[in-house]
Amino acid sequence: MLYCKNKKELLERLEQLNITYVNESFSPKNNLANVGENETHDPYHFGTSLIDIIKTIPNQEIGTHTFSHYYCLEEGQHIEQFEADLKEVVSLNENTSSLVFPRNQTNMEYLNMSKKYGITAFRGNEDSWIYAPYTSKTNSKTKRLLRLADAYVNLTGHHTYSVANIQTDPLINIKSSRFLRPFSKRLKVVEELRLRRIKNGLTKAAKSNELYHLWWHPHNFGKNIEENLQLLEEILKHVDLLREKYNFQSMHMRDIVDVMNINS
Repeated sequence: MLYCKNKKELLERLEQLNITYVNESFSPKNNLANVGENETHDPYHFGTSLIDIIKTIPNQEIGTHTFSHYYCLEEGQHIEQFEADLKEVVSLNENTSSLVFPRNQTNMEYLNMSKKYGITAFRGNEDSWIYAPYTSKTNSKTKRLLRLADAYVNLTGHHTYSVANIQTDPLINIKSSRFLRPFSKRLKVVEELRLRRIKNGLTKAAKSNELYHLWWHPHNFGKNIEENLQLLEEILKHVDLLREKYNFQSMHMRDIVDVMNINS
């Protein structure tokens, strides 16, 4: 939706989708009352100028998070509606080849449909039952607490993996290793544990010539910006150290696909 130049275009494209979620609040159609007319009046909801800037920077990839933040496992929606969403994605960015599913809700049927529209890779989940795809109803409190604890203490491993072990059918599965949670004032006393957890995972990947997939949402840095950027800087310094010591490289998802194509 960030590609849309104004509210008129946004509403026209959404009108073509008609996603039938049982929980209607999931549809962006029901959340647009306060959206402005264009990027000048509402820079929070439109982003064409930012996309244009990113396109001028070398070694960047603009993937997709679907057009409408589509929830692939929620009740009511069906695959024809997901296909309509993909058509909007392709019409706005025909070079998109990497997909991150909202809330990591994936299944085989939707992966096959994505392949039909030129998607070659997606971000899969960590190999642990607490990270398995879930819906709004199956995301239990126990799972949420365990995922939170795992961000600070090693409960499920570092989730690093080699290029040779990446699943390729029907899409290349560039699995997540760690979600970079935003800074929390309530958990300030254990912040060092969170940083150490990520550094240890990166170090394991570098030593083993494996991948470590770190991700987060831009809005996660919207609060406590200074603390979040400071943590990110510490992570980047560590990556730079690993680059010098082990030739560890920073890559985006399309880079991984290119490496796999060379090695195949």
